Amino acid sequence: MAEVAMQIKNVINSFFKGIFKNSTFAWWVKIDTANPPCVYYFGPFDSSKEARLTQDGYIEDLEEEKSKIVSVEIKYCKPKELTICQEEV
Repeated sequence: MAEVAMQIKNVINSFFKGIFKNSTFAWWVKIDTANPPCVYYFGPFDSSKEARLTQDGYIEDLEEEKSKIVSVEIKYCKPKELTICQEEV
């Protein structure tokens, strides 16, 4: 009986961990570029300060790839995708 109770407890714990993991918002560095036309999300971070302190490294990496930075924003969100690029026409 104790074994069955432990299994039920584990299933319930896994269920709730999955719900909270999939619905968690966090701080992200959002960088929009024009060349290529993409939106990049870097993170997640525990605080906006932590995100802000790392953003320069991400900007430098994209600039080394010859990307043209349009905007940089610190957002509290849950991006569905980390890289979103428009198709070249």
